[in-house]
Amino acid sequence: MPSILEFFRNLPKKKCMNCGSQIDEKADCYGNLCDECDHPAR
Repeated sequence: MPSILEFFRNLPKKKCMNCGSQIDEKADCYGNLCDECDHPAR
């Protein structure tokens, strides 16, 4: 049985649902938009 750490290391990177770019995850990030697409001025 693989360790739980290996499971989380092997998860695919999150991608923005709007533009498809890779999201740099933050500790409390549950969003699915990158910083550019989620910018309040857009």
